[in-house]
Amino acid sequence: MVANAWREPRYAWHGMWVGARVAVALAAVMLAAMATGCAKRAQSPGVPTTDDWGAIGEKKVPSGSSLDRARRGLAPEEDGVLADVHFDYDSYDLGSDARATLARNTEWLKANGRASLEIEGHTDERGTIEYNLALGARRAKAVKDYLAVLGVEAGRMATISYGEELPVCRETSDDCWRRNRRAHFVILSP
Repeated sequence: MVANAWREPRYAWHGMWVGARVAVALAAVMLAAMATGCAKRAQSPGVPTTDDWGAIGEKKVPSGSSLDRARRGLAPEEDGVLADVHFDYDSYDLGSDARATLARNTEWLKANGRASLEIEGHTDERGTIEYNLALGARRAKAVKDYLAVLGVEAGRMATISYGEELPVCRETSDDCWRRNRRAHFVILSP
């Protein structure tokens, strides 16, 4: 019994000593990480960064997604390098104007075979948030599927829905609502 009385505190002290060493080691690693900061990711040559957005010569470089633009305090972009596709109210069907626009956009996409893009689905303000997010997703998917039929690789395209959240126009009018019912293209890499 006497031997155990001596061992118990010793082991307990030893455990606290190990715990203190681990805590000091973790603190040192955290301080070193905070002192060095996070390393910047290497930029791929030719891929625009946020500093490169805007016009360069004759070619327009992507200005970022609608969400990126909103975060920077800019208005959403209409008709960038690729023209927006517009939809009828409460529809994700591609009309003849939309198919013609997509055919023109496909020419650019085929000429720029390395370009990948994000297709944003947008709606007007009418309807619930949930319904409009779903409708925006169906619009973006309809555009992606049609571009794939025209020969654009599906792996080059991603879709996202913003629903009614990032309108181009904020007026309450038929013309404004028509402008907001769209699929917008963001070039992710040239």
